[in-house]
Amino acid sequence: MTKIIGAQLIVQERQEQLEKHGRSVDRDIKENDGFQLVHAASILCTPNPDHTPEVNTDAPYGWDEELWEKMLNKDYKQRLIIAGALIAAEIDRIEND
Repeated sequence: MTKIIGAQLIVQERQEQLEKHGRSVDRDIKENDGFQLVHAASILCTPNPDHTPEVNTDAPYGWDEELWEKMLNKDYKQRLIIAGALIAAEIDRIEND
């Protein structure tokens, strides 16, 4: 049985962001130029963000609050996968800006 590795899960998540959720590099260049992608990724990497007083779990500037809450409510592994995909999106943004 072949196991899926973390990088594959991140690639799958990034593809979902692009195909299912309508994200694009151009859109991220316009809408996430205040480092919202890495800010979100850092919060999602926190094991228990809601129980960590020094972590502000407000939605990143300009983000849909309901969608952000859905991300925060995922289990830790899924939040790490999303965070990895958001970091990939940030790299795409800075490479293409």
